[in-house]
Amino acid sequence: MTDHPEPQTSRERKYTAGYAFSLTSASVGLNEVPHEALTRSPLSPDYADHFTRTVETRATPEQYARAMFGDTPTTSEIFIWRGLLQLRLSPGESPDTVAGWQIVERSPEWIRLETGSHSLTVNLVVVVLPNELQLTTLVRYDRPLGQWMWTPLSAVHRRLAPSVLTDAIAAIAREIPPG
Repeated sequence: MTDHPEPQTSRERKYTAGYAFSLTSASVGLNEVPHEALTRSPLSPDYADHFTRTVETRATPEQYARAMFGDTPTTSEIFIWRGLLQLRLSPGESPDTVAGWQIVERSPEWIRLETGSHSLTVNLVVVVLPNELQLTTLVRYDRPLGQWMWTPLSAVHRRLAPSVLTDAIAAIAREIPPG
């Protein structure tokens, strides 16, 4: 028996933040995020963070992205992304989107999602390497309002990101046997 709760799928998240933080490495800031993570996007970001977890189950970057965010956004994601950040989300399920974010680029090792508003442009990059899962968030402030909106929400984002990775890993492990 363990002292921490079993991670749930991203759709049933219990936010096991303390447990997730202990297993996740994080870098915040343009000078702290690995250069290679920044090169997976043409965006010239004003904000960047990068979270890494060890994984045993090999899945595609798109499978991990969908395990993290789902095919369509949850009510809370809609509230934050569309309501607070005013990000444009595509409606419904599509092979070209993850939770309403456009899939704009992909390779065998990574997938880049993008959306924006009149004030900011955001990229989420999910990378799957042997035994490692990475999530990089890149934000460009297109207007001063973008920084004003993102700065307080970035603290919430950094608090939730480790659980997003932990829950996605657990969801994938239930679907695909390790190996």
